[in-house]
Amino acid sequence: QGQLMESGGGLVQPGGSLRLSCAASGFIFSSSTGAWYRQAPGKERERVAAITPAGVTNYAESVKGRFTISMNRADNTMYLQMNSLEAEDTAVYLCSAVGFGVWGQGTQVTVSS
Repeated sequence: QGQLMESGGGLVQPGGSLRLSCAASGFIFSSSTGAWYRQAPGKERERVAAITPAGVTNYAESVKGRFTISMNRADNTMYLQMNSLEAEDTAVYLCSAVGFGVWGQGTQVTVSS
């Protein structure tokens, strides 16, 4: 079935940036729609961004203009560039290969001064 592993989370100040990585093994990631989700305590899981095999992207309204999703076929890795981070972006971020039903374990992003 393959697996996904997120990395790149951490602690950042408001207004800062992080780049999250989601490395796939055992399958071709770009053959599926890829998506980033986030979940914070007491809140529902939210789909942050998605990218189709054709490269079409979409974003949650709350992150439009600040986050960019991309897929690198050479290293079989999906990325989420996160700019102008806000406290409300604090969450565990998870990646998914939607068509394969494969999920990563998550990486913590904390935005705090």
